[in-house]
Amino acid sequence: MRVRVVFFASLREAAATAGVEVDLAPTATLGDVLPALAGMLSGAALAAIGAADVRIAVNHALVDGRATPLKAGDEVAFLPPVTGG
Repeated sequence: MRVRVVFFASLREAAATAGVEVDLAPTATLGDVLPALAGMLSGAALAAIGAADVRIAVNHALVDGRATPLKAGDEVAFLPPVTGG
């Protein structure tokens, strides 16, 4: 299945892109997204995105836990701890 991954603010700068699409297994969870990004982003970008204080939203709803199941067409957003206002 394919999901859209988007990055905001400083994470967009670290990733050098606003977003990418990744192919995941049909039973994928949020925890499968970072490994899927490994071939697309630099190590520094992956470290920034995977930091403990980064918030994650799936389809515009904040989620807790990497066990959150995903489905085809979902949007996963990585949000830095401070996004401005």
